[in-house]
Amino acid sequence: MTTKISTKDIRELRARTGAGIGDCKAALEEAAGDMDKAVELLRKRGIAKAEKRAGRSASQGLVVIESAPDGSSAGMIELNCETDFVAKTDEFTRLAADLARHVHAQAPSGVNAGSVADQAFRGKTVAEAIKEVSGKTGEAMSLNRYARFERKDGVIGSYLHFNGQVGVLVEVQGTPNPGLTALAKDLALHIASADPIGVSEADIPAEVIARERRIAQDQVAAEGKPENIRGKIVDGKIRKFVAERTLTGQPFVKDENQTVAALIQSVAKQLGSPVTVARFARFKVGEA
Repeated sequence: MTTKISTKDIRELRARTGAGIGDCKAALEEAAGDMDKAVELLRKRGIAKAEKRAGRSASQGLVVIESAPDGSSAGMIELNCETDFVAKTDEFTRLAADLARHVHAQAPSGVNAGSVADQAFRGKTVAEAIKEVSGKTGEAMSLNRYARFERKDGVIGSYLHFNGQVGVLVEVQGTPNPGLTALAKDLALHIASADPIGVSEADIPAEVIARERRIAQDQVAAEGKPENIRGKIVDGKIRKFVAERTLTGQPFVKDENQTVAALIQSVAKQLGSPVTVARFARFKVGEA
């Protein structure tokens, strides 16, 4: 029995892989509707581009950031609704701004580190306030995710795209000074543009590396490469994947002749003290 594939599933697979409609439909049929298996099939065949962040949805909304003037802390939220029209209303934008201020002041440090739903907010709770605005607009709303970073030794850099659809927080450790602040801002801009999945290879889950290795092995076998060199070719593909998907391995967006790691080392040398990136959070509206 052939699994019925919906147009929505095909759109999601296209968004995740960049493959054509026909290829996406065929892969979903072969994978019996399993999205992750369909992605892997397309990757093995060389049809798909490097997979984008999973869990996409049709959600609309805003990312909002609230930062301390001295760069010591920042909060970021993604508030979702159903339509772009509501996302632009005063009621919704005020709620999003108030939630960002609340998260900056009250949320535990980290990304979704603890629930804020029952915290006092606007004379109610966060959950009740969102529900009230939702009732006024007639659209479902949700605080999809939130983050709060505070520095110990260093600065918190941030970037918010002009349309409120992409936001970044990055914690850079080092001696606070204008040079470190400038680096943190540049790194936040880079993360918004390049969408790394971690700071370094250590941040990539073992199962992701294992999946990429399977894909590379199948690709090399399909190309008919000699057995005695397949292992080296696969290892090279894994190194390339790590470089492309980790912050420190990526070419810096403002100067692609140097990697982000080289940029950080250069700034550290100029400042005369160690500089490291501790963590980052990147929110794009509609992504999980």
